[in-house]
Amino acid sequence: MKAKLLRVLLLVATVHILSSCSPESLNSVSATTINSENKVSNYSYTTSEIEIMALINNYRLSIGLNELKEINYVSTQSEDHNNYMIANNVVNHDGFVSRSENIMKVLGAKLVGENVAYNFSTSQAVFNAWILSPEHKKNIEGNYTNFGISIRENAKGQKYYTNIFVRI
Repeated sequence: MKAKLLRVLLLVATVHILSSCSPESLNSVSATTINSENKVSNYSYTTSEIEIMALINNYRLSIGLNELKEINYVSTQSEDHNNYMIANNVVNHDGFVSRSENIMKVLGAKLVGENVAYNFSTSQAVFNAWILSPEHKKNIEGNYTNFGISIRENAKGQKYYTNIFVRI
């Protein structure tokens, strides 16, 4: 009971500090995620997704933090959120608590954070915006071990970004 209450309070605090970003070729690479509780998920990373993960890891290494390893299951959760935002024409963190609880249950994560963004034209541009935002930068610099990312475009070619960070 105490652990569940702590988890809920942690989720509420995390949701409180998160915010969204606004404005500022897809070559696929396949990978398979770690097997955790029989959850193996395939995800095809685009060149832009790989670039953002590299930018985040290079930044983390430059300030003495650990490199984050991608987990495809987390990227599928990011993709689901992008699809939700596109379908509803919104940029937000709706459903973050449910996503976090799911990732905690499936992967045994202890901490989950999320960055979202909309309509940036390059990987570098969205990364720069996240670094300049205290809330997003806090997630990038957070005490995490893994992450997942998804970038999807709506019918007008506008990009939606969801980057989920986890500590396992």
